[in-house]
Amino acid sequence: MVATATDAPMSPNAFQDAARRISDEVGKVIVGQRSLVDEILIAFLAGGHVLLEGVPGLGKTRLVHAFAHALDLDFSRIQFTPDLMPADITGTSILSDSHETGRQFSFQRGPVFANVVLADEINRATPKTQSALLEAMQEGTVSVLTTVHRLPTPFAVLATQNPLEMEGTYPLPEAQLDRFFFKSLVVFPDLNDMQEILRRTVGAMDQDAARVVDRATVEVMQHTVRAVVAAGFTLDYASRLVLASHPTDERAPDAVREHVRYGASPRGAQALILGAKVAALLDGRANIAYEDIQQVAPAALRHRIQLSYAAQAEGMDSDLMIREIIDRVPVEGL
Repeated sequence: MVATATDAPMSPNAFQDAARRISDEVGKVIVGQRSLVDEILIAFLAGGHVLLEGVPGLGKTRLVHAFAHALDLDFSRIQFTPDLMPADITGTSILSDSHETGRQFSFQRGPVFANVVLADEINRATPKTQSALLEAMQEGTVSVLTTVHRLPTPFAVLATQNPLEMEGTYPLPEAQLDRFFFKSLVVFPDLNDMQEILRRTVGAMDQDAARVVDRATVEVMQHTVRAVVAAGFTLDYASRLVLASHPTDERAPDAVREHVRYGASPRGAQALILGAKVAALLDGRANIAYEDIQQVAPAALRHRIQLSYAAQAEGMDSDLMIREIIDRVPVEGL
């Protein structure tokens, strides 16, 4: 049965129930990857965008498509290639001729005008084309010539990228990385999941995700997240975690001082709090706990902490720094 919305924010229990049905429906399509499904759901309900990183063939495209179906939202897929141009994403104004109005420019909308936009293999396009998404992701608008076009709501970009070590990839600039609410890692399936994937895919075609909520319900769920009050101690903790990711800050652990070039931005702190709000609601609570912030910290910060070149050469990653920060920064300020 499809859930419908009311004007008032949801109760934590109603929110938890709707979110569980969404994740369960997506889970019927995607084998395993439960934590990944939860991260995408948290980011989307918080109104953010997600960067999915993993090698080809792990079902990233199918996962995003399943989310759009379960949420009953318009879906659009953009395949990023080296020859893709910005206008191929945003749309363009063309000169049209009609008997009634004569010659005039009319705007032809690009594929970015959808509720859920899959930017597939985003790091295979050139930086110029990658930047075409910046305004859309931050402002929810597209500017063409002198006209500003507003994107539909809700709106989320779920971008996939191949690991940077693969041939033919362009690293996303830091300004664009920072606009992604979460960076989620798509892990390779284990033996049991691999067997289940084969059972589902080498026989009869399996169905896509069914619609379990409507668009109005999604908007109410996003409104409910914003209505959750963040206590002062949670704002303090999130702030100290972000500051400790900077090597020049007095709170920074020794590992951060030695291996990090620069740390997370204020958007990282915003992602910690908003993500924690969703995590709390998913647990049936209307209050944030320290554990909620710690739960979302890796996805919220891993793309915002830039390691030194020496640390990268040694095979370190930002998740290691995040664990060090969580271990070293006390939950209560001193």
